[in-house]
Amino acid sequence: MTLYRSVLVSCMLFSAGLSAVGAQPYPSKMIRIVSPYAPGGGTDIMARTIAQKISENMNVQCIVENRPGGGGIVGTEVVVKSLPDGYTLLLGSKGPLVVNPALHEKLPFDTLRDLAPISLVAIVPAVLVVHPSVPVKSVDDLIALARSRPGQLTFSSSGNGGTGHLSGEQFAALAKIKLVHVPYRGTGPATVAILSGEISFGFANLVAIAPFVQSNRLRPIAVTSRKRLQASPEIPTVAESGLSAYEYVTWYGVLTTNGTNKDIVSKLNHEIVKISNSSDMKMKLTSEGGEAVSSTPLEFQNYIKSELIEAQKIVKLSRIKLQK
Repeated sequence: MTLYRSVLVSCMLFSAGLSAVGAQPYPSKMIRIVSPYAPGGGTDIMARTIAQKISENMNVQCIVENRPGGGGIVGTEVVVKSLPDGYTLLLGSKGPLVVNPALHEKLPFDTLRDLAPISLVAIVPAVLVVHPSVPVKSVDDLIALARSRPGQLTFSSSGNGGTGHLSGEQFAALAKIKLVHVPYRGTGPATVAILSGEISFGFANLVAIAPFVQSNRLRPIAVTSRKRLQASPEIPTVAESGLSAYEYVTWYGVLTTNGTNKDIVSKLNHEIVKISNSSDMKMKLTSEGGEAVSSTPLEFQNYIKSELIEAQKIVKLSRIKLQK
């Protein structure tokens, strides 16, 4: 009888211990944010900004883990295959989550099925810039020149299927003009190609081109968002400059593994929204030509759905094929 009671008490204590572990408040250990690109880029910088704020606000260590490769596919797959416990987050963006599914017949994940959106954090448009030797000062001028020289005007991008590529393809499709896309290995080389006059124009981040605009080495023609940039309100939008249907922006958001407890997702959403709405985050993004935004998980999910449809339309319309 004594042995039975000892075994029973031990089992009860063990079960209580398991319950206590299971009932630990979230977060109770380190959180990691996976950045699916190499250190130093826009996604990495955004991830580190958010990680620092999470560490401060949630009183837990939050680190950034860079897992580049496959245009964001490798890092996204890391999150998809992680435990759905809220301790592995993804700094997601347009390229990996909506452009890749439109370009690739097969991926190791399904954006809508395998990821749980938490909140949007930023929207960042690009600026259409031309080399000063190109005789245009507006979108209408550029379209007219392209029509007079079909297949002769070139635009650069950081690679096939990237934001710069799809920005240009959508522009060409809506304007009904023929352009030549020239991909480079990264944003830096793509910008240098415009600076040298090797390429006619391209789409670039405001921060990256600001010094060259100020020194008159690049001429800004328009921004790709619906609204003008707060940092450079003198630059018109593509939409108001002749292509009313045009809009192409990059966005960033935080997601986690699908199946994560809804209470944890809700808590993370509360924290991410607080970070996005902070004055320093708003100031930082405004100075870089972006806009701090936030959303509910459902709003973010619906936004991704609409973006997936739009990306598929652009790829189909432009007949983009990835080089094998």
